[in-house]
Amino acid sequence: MAIRDNFSYTDMEEWLDAKRVTEIECLVPDLTGVARGKILPRVKFTEDRGMRMPEVVLGMTVTGNSPSQDDAYGRAISSIDRDMVLKADPSTITMVPWAVDPTAQVIHDCYYGDGRLVDFAPRSVLRRVLKLYAQRGWKPLVAPELEFYLTAKNIDPNLPLAAPVGRSGRAETSRQVYSIDAVNEFDPLFEDIYDYCELMNLDVDTLIHEIGAGQMEINFQHGEPLGLADKVFYFKRTLREAALKHDMYATFMAKPMANEPGSAMHVHQSVVDAETGKNIFSNEDGSPSPLFQHYIAGLQRYMPSAMAIVAPYVNSYRRIVRHSAAPINLQWGMDNRTVGIRVPVSGSQDRRVENRVIGADANPYLALATTLACGYLGMLDALEPSPMVEESAYDMPVELPQGLSEAVELLRGDDRLRDVLGERFVDVYTAVKDLEHQEFMRVISPWEREHLLLHV
Repeated sequence: MAIRDNFSYTDMEEWLDAKRVTEIECLVPDLTGVARGKILPRVKFTEDRGMRMPEVVLGMTVTGNSPSQDDAYGRAISSIDRDMVLKADPSTITMVPWAVDPTAQVIHDCYYGDGRLVDFAPRSVLRRVLKLYAQRGWKPLVAPELEFYLTAKNIDPNLPLAAPVGRSGRAETSRQVYSIDAVNEFDPLFEDIYDYCELMNLDVDTLIHEIGAGQMEINFQHGEPLGLADKVFYFKRTLREAALKHDMYATFMAKPMANEPGSAMHVHQSVVDAETGKNIFSNEDGSPSPLFQHYIAGLQRYMPSAMAIVAPYVNSYRRIVRHSAAPINLQWGMDNRTVGIRVPVSGSQDRRVENRVIGADANPYLALATTLACGYLGMLDALEPSPMVEESAYDMPVELPQGLSEAVELLRGDDRLRDVLGERFVDVYTAVKDLEHQEFMRVISPWEREHLLLHV
């Protein structure tokens, strides 16, 4: 479900009139998931219908640098840094609840001058994968569960983060998983978040306290992938703004605190027949279908190569550690939270797979495109999964890459994922991640100074 179903440009203009909007934030998600774009007066937005931005804006590291054109992969981004034409998607128009003046925000798609979608733009990558499903008469449905931490404000990046102070005047010092009282400590913040999300039509569902001190999880109602990616993109922005209003930070870092569990974006996914609406993961008698098995096998086969996308930063791999409430492999099991691929207990029409490997720091468009691509390839090639695991998978061998550079090389070398996600996207993305890793390797950590300075 989109934010505004079946909205046309005419509908969007009438909606802007009704809301008396004076300016519009024109947004484009880049490869990191950062909101890029321009802020336009309402009149300028209505007149232009084709804002322009250089395409290199999409292909930058999280620090704002872009790959060198001297690099073979860096040349995947145009050497002349040509302009993209940005066109608003009316289905994504919504208000900016925290703005003082009536302000709207709308997500744009990126096009070249000849009308082609910019192939490495995150929304374009997801559209490409969804088109492959549509060609087979399939319609994927997803439901993300997004974990995050609330922390005290910290303006010095050299200092560790700490849990925020709640209504009681005290910070959490112990783990309060599923505690209602611990959530109520931050009632003023969450009341704002729910109000903002309702105004924006984000369809958030359940809020729970997760394992870590100050760690929460928000669940989204299931729906079509592009609309859900838009909602997760908007939610991240909304939560950070709401937290700042209450004098704290909200972070989607995969591992923000050394001694606390990491944050994931678990994605429930199923596929229905586009004509009948029946879940293709179930046979007529309600039993699991061969396509269900193939989908799981596709995740097992291709997720290691896709880790650079769903665990996109050096910090992401600090979460993938044995016995730390995160999967270390791609075993699968029924209602088993220790595996990378969990099958929740459900009826035949609701049969689904939960990918528990994806980090909260992943770009939602690319994360959904990637997990659906892996399942698609499994169904296409009729792959067979390993035997179901009924014990703890935490004690089984590690099957996932243990660092960003290893993950980037696996992605770069996987021809099947290249075909599904797009050749140019993989080239641009891996070039960006190579540069990001180089930037990180120039930094000396406190651990190195503490343990190596006087001991080696």
